[in-house]
Amino acid sequence: MQRPDPVSIPLTPGVYMYKDARGRIIYVGKARVLRRRVLSYFRQEGLPAKTLAMLSHAVTMEFITTTTEKEALLLEASCIKKHRPRYNIMLRDDKQYVLFRFNLKNPFPRLEIVRKARRDGARYYGPFTSGLSARETWKLIHRAFTLRRCSDRVMKNRVRPCLYHSMGQCPAPCMGLVTSQAYQENVHKVMELLQGRSKELLRSLHAAMDQAAETLEYERAAALRDQIRAVEATVERQAAVLPGGGDMDAIGIFPAEKGLALGVIFVRNGAMTDGRAFYWAGLSLEDAPELLWSFLGQYYIRVLPPPRILLPWIPDDVDGIDDANTTKTTVVTETPALVLTEREVWEQSLADRRGGPVHIVSPRNAEDNRLVDLAQANAREEARRQEKVTESSILERLAHVLHLQEPPRRIECVDVSHTGGRQTRVGMVVFEDGRADQTQYRVYAMPDSEDDYATLAAWIPRRLESGPPWPDLLLIDGGRGQLTAVERALREAGKENLFSLVGIAKARDAAGHADRRAGNVADRIFVPGRSNPLPMREGGPELLFLQNVRDNTHRFAIGRHRRARRGAALSGELMRLPGIGPATARLLWEHFGSVEAMRKASVDDIRQLPGVGARKAEQLRNTLQNI
Repeated sequence: MQRPDPVSIPLTPGVYMYKDARGRIIYVGKARVLRRRVLSYFRQEGLPAKTLAMLSHAVTMEFITTTTEKEALLLEASCIKKHRPRYNIMLRDDKQYVLFRFNLKNPFPRLEIVRKARRDGARYYGPFTSGLSARETWKLIHRAFTLRRCSDRVMKNRVRPCLYHSMGQCPAPCMGLVTSQAYQENVHKVMELLQGRSKELLRSLHAAMDQAAETLEYERAAALRDQIRAVEATVERQAAVLPGGGDMDAIGIFPAEKGLALGVIFVRNGAMTDGRAFYWAGLSLEDAPELLWSFLGQYYIRVLPPPRILLPWIPDDVDGIDDANTTKTTVVTETPALVLTEREVWEQSLADRRGGPVHIVSPRNAEDNRLVDLAQANAREEARRQEKVTESSILERLAHVLHLQEPPRRIECVDVSHTGGRQTRVGMVVFEDGRADQTQYRVYAMPDSEDDYATLAAWIPRRLESGPPWPDLLLIDGGRGQLTAVERALREAGKENLFSLVGIAKARDAAGHADRRAGNVADRIFVPGRSNPLPMREGGPELLFLQNVRDNTHRFAIGRHRRARRGAALSGELMRLPGIGPATARLLWEHFGSVEAMRKASVDDIRQLPGVGARKAEQLRNTLQNI
């Protein structure tokens, strides 16, 4: 890419995006001063190998200006998540972390297992990387401390105590068999346990058990003994690392032979509760500063940050990179009154996310260094595990057999589903780096048609209208006919070479019909410009991978078609009732999803529908009771 004219680059904070010849975004970065940062990429020497590789593929550049550095930081994280640029350091982690939640606004709160923390005034404890381990702890707590398990709705509608009450594991607040004050005592004990104050809790439990034994309350003494055992079993899983307590995440980096690994350990109330490790092949130690900042943005957008984040060192500001050629062409017309460092911008951003102060620090004492060493040890083990895999990845093998220039990091697959040409749907699934990303699944409602070829051809403009990110490979559930229809539609739209195309069709039996028997692994793979299918080995990993992608798409498309068909049938039945027209029927179906849910809906539930007032809601409720 040619060095851009400095005058064309703004002097404001913002985000810059490099694009390749196909218009795909291959790198996203942020800058305090866009002109200074962008021109630093065109120095004569000193650029990392990854940056040089990116520039060799870059053709154009776009800018999005912001008013503050924090806005630029948040916009950069959003663009990376949306476009997944090839040369950005991506955190490929779809793991949902587990949290414990107590809603203390309820007089009888229950201990919930959730996947996301919200600013709702509730108390959250965690995170835990293992859902199985968290559920085992949850069960252990419920066996030792009597808490309700049912939801608020079930509790309100219950007419007799549940089975857990008969087992002695629920005090039955639904029946008024326990006061709020007595119930809150157990809640307080569980909170102490989850906060790491196990010594105080054990001391009080031992004292209560001894007192119960002295007063001959043997049943209560036995229950307290079981609670003590449960607390001790839970505490054994945690290792004390901070004698003074406190919450923090400690991060360590390990430069391996073939890449860079990062480990993070979670410390809550002075005890190490869990940890995670990540590995990026092809990175070196010089990529560590970018990796640390990128990790903070991509990781803590999903996980609530603790008040202290311990890094092995504080990287230098990226915007500090400059050279003589840059300074000659960069003219700053206005000096800001306050220039924040990279760390300060991140601290402000994470503090907004947490709802409290967040400090990013480097080791200050022996305890901090020990935590970083623990995180680095986790990173080292992850690097060793990853680098033991000597076999080429499935995407590299797929690129070889399909004659692609590079491994298809993003694969989209489409399938058409309908019944007699009615309720036609095109389902699209997305695989990123060999794994399904259900958050990017899409369904397109198409005009009724029995012609799958025409439907696919009509779908192409819809997909182009949706915009990037574009797939590296579009897999079509069908043979030569479907592949040709898509190829022709792309050519008519002037996007013939936007992405690679492949069709997958069922093998033929002796009579020449599609062989749809269970266990068939002899599907045929078609590519443009070739009349015969590719010679792919039956049962080979490449073909099995494509079949898995196709089967996911097939299930998704059929499921959405059936949902649309049920919705159409239900809407027809609803419109037979007085006072319900097509618009109201569609609203009811989309909001409640089933006839049973509609019949159980209260007037307040129905009033949540757009445009439905109190009188209309009362009328609809009376009408729905007659379904």
